[in-house]
Parts: sequence; C-alpha cells; structure tokens
Amino acid sequence: MYLVLSVVFVYIRQPEVSREYQEAFDPGACYSDAGSCDRAYIIEDNSEALAERIRMIEQAEERIILSTFEFRADESGKDVLAALIHAAERGVEVKVLADGFPALLQMKGNTYFQALSTMKQAEIKLYNQVNLLMPWKSMGRLHDKYVIVDDYLYLLGGRNTYDYFLGDNGYKNYDRDVLVYSMEPENEESSIHQLEAYFESVWESSACRYFYDNPANASRTQIIEAREELEERYLVLQERYELDKAPDYKQMTFAVNRITLLSNPIHVYAKEPTVFYALMQLMKDTEKESTIHTPYIICNDWMYEELTEICDGNQHVSLMTNSAANNGNPFGASDYTLNKGKLLDTGLTIYEYEGGVSYHGKSITIGDELAIVGSFNMDMRSVYLDTELMLVIHSKEVAQQLRGYMETYEKESVKVIDKENCEIPAGVTRQEMGGAKKLKLYGVMLLNWLRFLM
Repeated sequence: MYLVLSVVFVYIRQPEVSREYQEAFDPGACYSDAGSCDRAYIIEDNSEALAERIRMIEQAEERIILSTFEFRADESGKDVLAALIHAAERGVEVKVLADGFPALLQMKGNTYFQALSTMKQAEIKLYNQVNLLMPWKSMGRLHDKYVIVDDYLYLLGGRNTYDYFLGDNGYKNYDRDVLVYSMEPENEESSIHQLEAYFESVWESSACRYFYDNPANASRTQIIEAREELEERYLVLQERYELDKAPDYKQMTFAVNRITLLSNPIHVYAKEPTVFYALMQLMKDTEKESTIHTPYIICNDWMYEELTEICDGNQHVSLMTNSAANNGNPFGASDYTLNKGKLLDTGLTIYEYEGGVSYHGKSITIGDELAIVGSFNMDMRSVYLDTELMLVIHSKEVAQQLRGYMETYEKESVKVIDKENCEIPAGVTRQEMGGAKKLKLYGVMLLNWLRFLM
C-alpha cells in the first residue's frame, strides 16, 4: 500500500506548460531560409542501424557518448560493447548512460558491462536506480536514445540497444533513427552542441549514479574472460563491416536548413509537458498536411483538446498507430481499444498498422519541409514522466526520405471508419489476437485507472 500510494500521489498531478516555456518556444525558429552546417539522413533498417553504430564508434578519436533506455548483452548488445571496448583500448573516452530500471534486470552483475566499466577510459552511469524505500521517484525514467562521436557526428531516435531494435537476430520491432553529420564541428550553430549540453545536464544531475566504478575488479577472472570474448568478437566485426574504410558522411547525408532539439525536463518527478506542447504548436502553426506515427497513444483531456484544436484548423492531420492485435505493448493496446472513440472525436484520420511486427517508430512530418524523429510516444508516460528527445529537421530532402518510409507502413494499415469498422485495402490482412493476448488485454483494462502511469 505504501508503494502504490506513494506512486499515485506523486505522479497523479500532471503539470501544465509554464508561461515561460510558452513564451520561449517559437515554431518559426525551427525553420530557416539559410543552409546549416549540419546534414542528416534517416536510418530505417534494423541491420543498418547496428552497422552504423559500429562504424560510428570506429571513427571516434576523442570520445563516445551512448545514451539508451535499455542495454542488453545479447548478440547486438555484445557487438556494441565490443566496439566500445575496442575504442576505450585505443584511448577514446567512453561514457554510457542507461535507465536504472532495465539496468537492474539486464546490466547489474553482468560481466560484459563490468568489463567495459572497469576500463580506465570508460564510465557507465544509471539514471534513477530502483530504490523501494523511495517509490515516489520510481516512475521517472530515462527514455532518450542517442550516440555521439567526437564533436561532428551523432545518431538519435527510438531504438534501444539490443536485438529487438538492432541487427537481424530473432524477434524485432520496427523503429528509426536519424544520423546527423556536422561539417563545421566548431560552429556553435551546429545541433550537436544542443545534444552535448543536454547530455551533460543529465550526466551531472543528482538522478545519475555510477554503475560499477572499481578498476581493481578488472583482474577478476570472469571479467577478463568477458573482455577477451568481446575483443575477439570485434575482430569479426572489423571484417563484416569493413571498418578499415571510413564512411563518406557528407555523401550519404542530405542538406539541412536547421535542426532543433526538443526535450523534456530531466528530473525524476512529474514533468512539464514541453515536448508535447512544442509538437502541438508546430502543427498548429501550419495548414499543410501533418502525419503522426506513434506505437501507442494514451491521452488525457488536455491532450485530446490539443489534438482537436489542430484538427479544427487543419483537415489534413492523420495518425498511424498499431492495431490492438499488432501492438507489442498491452497497456497501449488496451487503452486504444477503450478510447478509440475519443481519438476519432478529435477529428484525426486514424490508421492502424497491421504488418505483423510491432511498429515502434516515433515520427512526424509537417508539410514537405519538416521531419521530426526521436523517442517520444504520444502517451502520458512520454508526455509527463520520461526524459524524451525529438529532433525537428527543416529539410525538404530529409522530410521526403522520412515520408517515403512512413508510407511503406501506411500501405500495410487499415483506415478507421468508426469504433467498430475499418476500410481494409486490398492485400492487407487484419492481425488476429490470440487467446493469451486477449486475456492479457482484458486483464490490463482492469488497471486502466492507472493509465496516467502507462
């Protein structure tokens, strides 16, 4: 009862957007008539996403920053760890930041992570580690996912660091990242400096603690064996990804006018909904077509009102999310089932993805100029509880690339007519919900009064 009441009383209050933030955020500032020193490119395929992370880490000369919600030592996770250990061995400073809740299950006591953290050039910190004596801090989670290399290259999106999101090992989610390359790292206008400043604010915050910081333990037999295994693994990666060849990042990326980083507050308590507010303002600021992709959508009354206001001013606003049967998140599936009518009442044109693999992409296009990619889901957890990042990219080329990828999923979706009926295109088959999943769905519905935590 102590745990439940502490969580409910602390997080049931959802802050409003401050006047200061409303006055400071200008949608027009996300556009520019001039070219930027940054260039960008969407990374859509899971295998390409893993390969690019390995190549980026290989290019590092001074430092690597990796921030992720969840990091596992499975096949893809070991590949990333092997690349990080190789970088640390050649003198590159390595910093890894992960969320404390999944780290308790996946990282604590794991010799592969200990092999990295006991190296002189490497540090691992965990955000908001689990403490049952302080449950009033428990719901604030680190949901950011990005990699920074030196001062000229970063990758940001919705992928966690394990097999569901990287590589081609077994079960997977569909997701995306955006790669950003700065041609002028010293230029303070480059968006990489926004991300670096954000990382430093989180890394140095009181919410973060070191994972395992005792170099004396590096001589333990199990840790030595884990490091040797990862070093041998890296030899395979060098050949597989031809790491002796430096990528031509200028050639593979597109020109950008401006990149703006949107972020939530970084403390562990209920947060001011800055990212959601900024996204809504960007869509209110245009009469051009806006398309939202989100794995799940869980709204409170204010969120419904904001979406309604956007649709009242623009008849060309659509949203694609997983169907209940295709959804990998039982909380998202149950809430969507219960509240589909409220979503339709906002005026959104809604599509349900039926591809058979859960879609985890979090993206928005506005007109033919803005591409928005990051970690933010359209649910109350992303709005009020988690740290979140979204990149707003003013670039016709990147917007066209992103829109093309989004359309491939929309071709495997159905258009929602009302709460019971959908328009099913030729060639699309609706996913069926098995008995076990249906039972889980109805069980989760009993907890719907806790939807502000989902």
